[in-house]
Amino acid sequence: MKVKPSIAAIPAGLTLLSGTANAQPAQPDPLMSMLPLIIIFVLFYFMLIRPQMKRAKEQKKMLESLQKGDEVATASGQVGKIIKVGEQYVSLEIADGVTTHVQKSAVQTLLPKGTIKGI
Repeated sequence: MKVKPSIAAIPAGLTLLSGTANAQPAQPDPLMSMLPLIIIFVLFYFMLIRPQMKRAKEQKKMLESLQKGDEVATASGQVGKIIKVGEQYVSLEIADGVTTHVQKSAVQTLLPKGTIKGI
C-alpha cells in the first residue's frame, strides 16, 4: 500500500515542483501602467487646450487692432460702428446719433466693411 504524502507532512520550504509554488506573478512595468493616462493627457492637450489657446490669442490680437470706423458685433448681439476706442471701452454707433459704450472684451467679431448697411 502506497501512502500519499499530505501537504501538511511536507516540511516548510520544500515543494514538489521546485520553486513554482513560491513564484510571484510578474509585476507590470510602471511605464506601461501609466501609458494610457499619458496618452489621454496628450489627446486632451491637442484637442482642447491648444485650440482654445489659439482662439484666445486671435481674439486678443483682434481686440488690439480695433480702430475707429470698424464695424463689429458684440457678445450681446449689438452691431455697430466704432466711433471711439479707449483703453478699456469702445464707443459704438448702433444707429444714427445713438452711441453705446461697451467693454473692449465684449467685442466678439470684426465685421467686413459695409455689413451694417446690408442689414
